[in-house]
Amino acid sequence: MNFEDKVVYQIYLKSFYDSDQDGLGDLNGVIEKLDYLDYVGVNCLWITPFFVSPQNDNGYDVANYCAIDPRYGTMEIFEKLVKEAKKRNIDIMLDMVFNHTSTQHEWFQKALAGDTKYKNYYFFKKGKPDGTPPTNWASKFGGNAWQYVEEMGEYYLHLFDKTQADLNWDNKEVRDELCKVLNFWLKKGVYGFRFDVVNLISKPTIFMDDFEGDGRTYYTDGTHVHEYLQEINQRSFGNDEHIITVGEMSSTSLENCVKYAGKEDHELSMVFNFHHLKVDYKDKQKWVLKEFDFEELTSLLHTWQVEMENKHAWNALFWCNHDQPRALSRFGDDKNYPIESGKMLATMLHCMRGTPYIYQGEEIGMTNAYFTKIDEYRDVESTNYFQILKQQGVNEKEIYHILQERSRDNSRTPIQWNDGLHAGFSKVTPWSQVIHNYHTINVEASKRDPNSILQHYRKLIKLRKEYKVISLGSYKPLLENHKQVFAYKREYEGESMIVINNFYGQKTSVHLEEGGYTSLLSNYPKREYQKVMELEPYESIVFYKK
Repeated sequence: MNFEDKVVYQIYLKSFYDSDQDGLGDLNGVIEKLDYLDYVGVNCLWITPFFVSPQNDNGYDVANYCAIDPRYGTMEIFEKLVKEAKKRNIDIMLDMVFNHTSTQHEWFQKALAGDTKYKNYYFFKKGKPDGTPPTNWASKFGGNAWQYVEEMGEYYLHLFDKTQADLNWDNKEVRDELCKVLNFWLKKGVYGFRFDVVNLISKPTIFMDDFEGDGRTYYTDGTHVHEYLQEINQRSFGNDEHIITVGEMSSTSLENCVKYAGKEDHELSMVFNFHHLKVDYKDKQKWVLKEFDFEELTSLLHTWQVEMENKHAWNALFWCNHDQPRALSRFGDDKNYPIESGKMLATMLHCMRGTPYIYQGEEIGMTNAYFTKIDEYRDVESTNYFQILKQQGVNEKEIYHILQERSRDNSRTPIQWNDGLHAGFSKVTPWSQVIHNYHTINVEASKRDPNSILQHYRKLIKLRKEYKVISLGSYKPLLENHKQVFAYKREYEGESMIVINNFYGQKTSVHLEEGGYTSLLSNYPKREYQKVMELEPYESIVFYKK
């Protein structure tokens, strides 16, 4: 598949649509909503893990890579989904969690039983002479990254939850197993893979304490990571040029991403990087709040756009996913300018160089949940940090404010399909509470309203398919020193496009040098191109000339 003009839609399955009335979204629910996804105009569905799992981390703790968790459906239903999606020219992308498995996985259970072959699938280490863990590395979910197994007298590594044991990719048998998994799903008609935290798979030969950070410097973009990705490419998805692959890159570098997504490097089609989603982290700490740094945001986005293009590598473009708060609440204004800022964020992203990803509900302007009680939260990271922040002496009111801004639950609430019971997601109480604003923010209302954020997304998707300057054009930053406006120019074979985005709720002026452009899309009434323009709050305009 040529991915330059395609748009991917992410489905967080358990919150998408409940077809069997058990409070959880499921694969049949996706089938039932395929006509809606076709209406939006997307080409590929990235579906979060639905494999057998104890669900300690919402399916990112996989116990069997080749079996479907009964709560989500059956293999027969999945095969039907692939066929029904294909009828609408939509492909399926699976989420492969290959850095770690659940401790319930057969491999890990055999390791615990003392099977040497399977112990070597993971990282089991003796503690230090004083009995403390092998290193001082921190888990991403809090606490030490090593878990002690008393019966074995050893620790195992888990960069995430203690029920998610890291796989040893240095062991070829592990890579063999994972290639088998990929080829199993390719035979089922899957045409895409998203690889979870895949740049963490290459661990060091010698495990050492990190006295300056949390350990990530020792395992991020490791020594053999490019070699291993090239290997699985050659042994599975790389044999079909139509397959789309995207890697989630944790704390990565531009230098490495140029290789991960380089046209001639034969690793992955594209990459997610998260640097632009840390511009509101104080001292780069997720659980410490600050206003987002617009200057840093613009600098990062421009740099990645330009450098990835220069090195013939491809970006995955996104504001939201299942691990991030809602962009509308984070970078827009979900109270005073929800429509304007929602459209502005969409325009800015979808006209850039790269493949846009829409996270479910983003296209209708879903907001953060703003939960006020800890028992409303479901995410293991959020509940862990509620206790951690408490132990650090943060008062409860401030902790709730932090969770309202940062919790992964903000993006995991059920999709708001209509203004009926449970927002039309289910007829029974959902696994997670529906956000209170579903009476006005929902799919049905968005479809009826010609001025809705949804209709704007549909226009943007059509533009990407119609104008090669969007899908194939070069990227040039504009107005780089402006304090409110993010702007850029795209060019391709005589076509030129200028995209201007006011990131704030105050009016501002811009000075443009060249003329001859006409307005192609705006989130305000259509305006003529002028060399000096006053922009309305969160105004966004796409200008075009040929």
